[in-house]
Amino acid sequence: MDINAKENLLKTLEGEDVEITPAASLTQTGTVEMMDKTGAAWPEANSDPQKMADLALAAHELGDLEAVRVPFGLTVQAEVLGCDIEMGKKDQQPSVETHPYSDDPSELSIPDDFLEKGRIPKIFEAIDILKEEVGDELAIIGGLAGPGTLASHLSGTENFMRWFVTDPDKVEQIMEPSLEACIKYSKALVDNGIDILSVCDPVSSPELLSPDMFDQAIRDALKELSSSVKGNHVLHICGDTTKILESMNETGFAGLSIEEKVNVKKAKKKVEDARIIGTVSTASTILSGSPDEVKEEAKDCLDSGIDVLAPSCGIAPSSPLENIKALKEARDEYYS
Repeated sequence: MDINAKENLLKTLEGEDVEITPAASLTQTGTVEMMDKTGAAWPEANSDPQKMADLALAAHELGDLEAVRVPFGLTVQAEVLGCDIEMGKKDQQPSVETHPYSDDPSELSIPDDFLEKGRIPKIFEAIDILKEEVGDELAIIGGLAGPGTLASHLSGTENFMRWFVTDPDKVEQIMEPSLEACIKYSKALVDNGIDILSVCDPVSSPELLSPDMFDQAIRDALKELSSSVKGNHVLHICGDTTKILESMNETGFAGLSIEEKVNVKKAKKKVEDARIIGTVSTASTILSGSPDEVKEEAKDCLDSGIDVLAPSCGIAPSSPLENIKALKEARDEYYS
């Protein structure tokens, strides 16, 4: 069946009926095998625009995924706002090393030249390269840390969690500028040509913050973020998000990316306003399983009514390429 992958994915997120379920990743896509085949490897591909674009394109050209996504981690905003970043290595994504607002979050403010600092301009360059490469054939996805995760990067996850109980004012003090930074960066990604915004907020998982905490500080921030950005946007939160699905739905995101711990059929009953994305396990299946196991799980997802067939979280760097390719193969077999 001939389809335009970009149009098919965008129509799906807009709630239109499509003939075939898209097979894409709304989360990180870089793997060591892709790096070896393209010569575009971390850590350089996290900051060099050409290598970033080459590695992003490999997810389609080598992995058969029906979209391309930059960047490959969630530390871009945190770096600009003062966190020291360990840039990782070939099989390891960048990570936050320091938390400059762990004591006094009221000191945090967003600089006027926020969009001109750190790796942000390099990501914009990579998007320009991808636009030349993929044209109207593939959607370009721009990923970023959500406001809760950015707040935890700046303050330290333990501090952030503790403040909900001991000092709620500090939660508000760190969340307000974190949201501002997310909105500013999101708008700029859209203005620079991405087709889909992918907001990843792993710290907002019920495995770290209770549903009450999510409703107290995260839900409305995400709602403001989604309403501030034109076009298609997807929210990914890690772990078993069953208890916060209704609240996630209230944020207004066009798509909700969930992990395999969430039952797809039950999720679709709880969520009427957004498309459900996932949920082939990245850890137990795409990383450690066989292509046949990936296909079996993918077809189960399709049977359950998944709207976009995708990995359940960011693809692990050591995942075999044949397992990533098995996602689209399973989709094609399912519709044959």
